[in-house]
Amino acid sequence: MSADLLTLALDNLTSPVILFFLLGLSAALLRSDLSVPEAVGKALALYLMLAIGFKGGAELNKHGLDSHVASALAAGFLLSLLIPVIAFGLLRLATRTGHVDAAAIAAHYGSVSVVTFVTGTQFLDRLGIGYEGYMVAVVAIMETPAILSGLLIAKFAGNGGAPTGRGFGVQKKLVREVFLNGSVVLLMGAFVIGWITGEAGMARMSPFVGNIFQGVLALFLLEMGLVAGTRLRGGTGLEPRLLVFGLVMPLIGAGFGLAAGLFTGLSLGGTMLLILLAASASYIAVPAAMRLALPAANPGISLALSLAVTFPFNIIVGMPLYLAAARLIAGP
Repeated sequence: MSADLLTLALDNLTSPVILFFLLGLSAALLRSDLSVPEAVGKALALYLMLAIGFKGGAELNKHGLDSHVASALAAGFLLSLLIPVIAFGLLRLATRTGHVDAAAIAAHYGSVSVVTFVTGTQFLDRLGIGYEGYMVAVVAIMETPAILSGLLIAKFAGNGGAPTGRGFGVQKKLVREVFLNGSVVLLMGAFVIGWITGEAGMARMSPFVGNIFQGVLALFLLEMGLVAGTRLRGGTGLEPRLLVFGLVMPLIGAGFGLAAGLFTGLSLGGTMLLILLAASASYIAVPAAMRLALPAANPGISLALSLAVTFPFNIIVGMPLYLAAARLIAGP
């Protein structure tokens, strides 16, 4: 087990996409003037969501809708609702974080990181391990329930933290932010298009969503490394116990993801991806929603934890660890 884990970890560390992330991280920590223009970064993110969504939809077209798909979607939905409750309890028990900030952080950890998921699929592809294409739909369904869960936690944990009494206009904006968030719309839209067009559509799109995918992901992870390094260099402002939370909470989420993967009968690769999703933390969709719903929360804390602590942990250490756990419990 330990030898297999070490082999997986070394293989992961020597993959091009992880090395590009480490390059960006090192460049930022060393104060290099290397940078990726913001517009380019957004374009890269759009491409990744389009490509992974389309490929997942095409895979579902081949697979078809059945009880396995429904159970995986239900498991993702429940994980996204329940993980924030656990994260909130841990934050309140082990740190000095106030209930509003704790609820906002908890929502980040119940939601998911699409880039972490994409990196996980490339990790499995490199090892020749298959996984269910409809896991992309699980990614999409796990984006938003955590936001609702975080808001309910804030409401019932104390007065003044909930988004009550702030007017219909604000509530309408929040609903739009949650359900019409650009990343969710593009991911699901591309998924539906891939589902409708199937293998014929995949054949037409293959040069775009296949051949250049690795290079775009490497460039995007270079930017993610630069962003994470900049936050670490500037000081995250996190107390030590919060830093520990950013490393422990992914492992707790991973445990629930493993149990859900076994319960739903996912393959080894699908189980590993569900573990990874449960262990990840959002740094795109949830921050925007929390800015509207919980303006008293400090976004710097949530972003520093999710992007500068949990994201690097998951893609460098977590992926081989989660795969080894899935192999040990679920079998090959």
